[in-house]
Amino acid sequence: MCGIVGYVGQRPAKELLLDALKKLEYRGYDSAGIALVEGTQLFLAKRAGKVNELAETLSQKVSQATVGLGHTRWATHGPPTDSNAHPHCDCHRKIAVIHNGIIENYLPFKEELQHRGHRFVSETDSEVIAHLIEEHYDGTNLLEAVRKALQPLRGAYAIAVVATDSPEEVVVARAGSPLVLGLGANENFAASDIPALLSFTRTMVFLNDGELALLRHDRVELFDFEGHRISRAPQKIEWDVVTAQKQGYKHFMLKEIHEQPHAVANTLQNRYELSTGKIVLPELHGLTERIQNAQMVYLVAMGTAYYAGLTAKYLWREFFRVPIAVELASEFRYSKPYLDENTLVIAISQSGETADTLGAVREARARGASVLAIVNVVGATLTRESDATLYTHAGPEIGVASTKAFSAQLAALALLGFFIAQQRGWLSPAQTRPALESLVRGPALIEKLLQKESEIARLAQIFYEKEHFLFLGRDLLYPIALEGALKLKEISYIHAEGYAAGELKHGPIALIDAQMPTVVLVTKESVYEKVFSNIEEVKARRGIVITVTDQISKEIERVSDFIIEIPQSSRWLAPVLFVVPLQLFAYHIADLRGTDVDQPRNLAKSVTVE
Repeated sequence: MCGIVGYVGQRPAKELLLDALKKLEYRGYDSAGIALVEGTQLFLAKRAGKVNELAETLSQKVSQATVGLGHTRWATHGPPTDSNAHPHCDCHRKIAVIHNGIIENYLPFKEELQHRGHRFVSETDSEVIAHLIEEHYDGTNLLEAVRKALQPLRGAYAIAVVATDSPEEVVVARAGSPLVLGLGANENFAASDIPALLSFTRTMVFLNDGELALLRHDRVELFDFEGHRISRAPQKIEWDVVTAQKQGYKHFMLKEIHEQPHAVANTLQNRYELSTGKIVLPELHGLTERIQNAQMVYLVAMGTAYYAGLTAKYLWREFFRVPIAVELASEFRYSKPYLDENTLVIAISQSGETADTLGAVREARARGASVLAIVNVVGATLTRESDATLYTHAGPEIGVASTKAFSAQLAALALLGFFIAQQRGWLSPAQTRPALESLVRGPALIEKLLQKESEIARLAQIFYEKEHFLFLGRDLLYPIALEGALKLKEISYIHAEGYAAGELKHGPIALIDAQMPTVVLVTKESVYEKVFSNIEEVKARRGIVITVTDQISKEIERVSDFIIEIPQSSRWLAPVLFVVPLQLFAYHIADLRGTDVDQPRNLAKSVTVE
């Protein structure tokens, strides 16, 4: 879950690496460091804390080095200290390594290397890699030394390596953790993710698992782990640099909440014929026959993406005639799921690099199932390990807590549900058209809803000092209650729980008293009377009720202490509209509490280790 960057070219590397690390800090921010190749010497600077602290340490450092590495860490092995920060070196400080991932079998290698006289200075698994490379490096072929060092290692990793005896090279490799190469004019780059490189190039090559690359200023060469040369055409990334900047918003998260109308519109664009109701997804053409024959559908994901899948299950069940199951990817492959050639697995991930989701996909494909990925990041590992990909078009999402990617996933899943139903004959285009029309109105309604931000901010002012919240919803709004609770606890560190409202009497009601705020999602579209009864149960115990509803009535006003009204819509659009005020509520509470909204503690944007 760390962020790594490597550079070889003509520019001074120090400032370039620091700039890239700031764009990768959402991947980890426990510590940071850089390595610069300065002639026959290796300069290292490492600091516990954020990249700005490293930059302050380096503010007086003058360096003409044009080759170097940078790393921002999310701690796994060993606490966030200066010594555990990357890069890590060999005994003689001639080799520097940065690593994203976990080396599962590092300990026996560390013990053997120590027995042979190697001195370790950190508690990390990553330092082993530097010492193993030293064992194989003769000062002439760094690529071969890296390849041999990695052969016995197990786990997930993306690494970058420099050495003073190979001063014009950066060697990188990946197995399970993301790595993208950037191609420039007389310079080349490597990084964990696209945003780190957008200031320098939009021409990218995505490294696959089991591949290495040798970067020099004038060329990039790809190899597999057996040493065979690989040829791969670069891709052009259309994102511009501005989309990865705050554009005047206080935080990336707030900016991304306000980008949701565009994220939804872009995800829907050119994928439907409104006049007929037909869904057009040519990217799924190669999977059409498997979709038509599927007798079981699984939606697998983690975190917010899991709640998107759960929402799809509630909506799809209205017309699907095969079973639908939603599984946490981390549990899926260990729970002996029923999988065969007539099973369709739909994997949902913003980054496309989530380790648990990739593990579930590999299990599914190994057992004959077809895999369809819903991903936001172009060229991500999940897209290459799936039979087909339906991209969301949310653009770069920098804030660790997902917002616009979630709305885009809901839009993509709605289209996908209609597409599958049309392919199977469960819905005709004419039957689909009314729901499709409501989806197309979605961006305008989200814009209207975002105008209520000041109202929601005032509500946050009332509640930001509370330490516990309940979120309740039923049917298609149950997953949105879960997502609302997740957002609040992720960024404000308030204890919040989401429940299906019918579960209230089966335990959570014991928590309700005059100090407990309960956020209740109510729509006339679904089980209104049942949810209203649940609100009465809260009020009978003197609980505080914040009602989010698409239709205010006298009875709702009677039982609610506070009301947030959202625009009326269809079942298909309601989840997108209901989640927006919950995102804004969580954001403003977190901001008032003074937490690090974009980089909440202990979290990282892309969970690339299990």
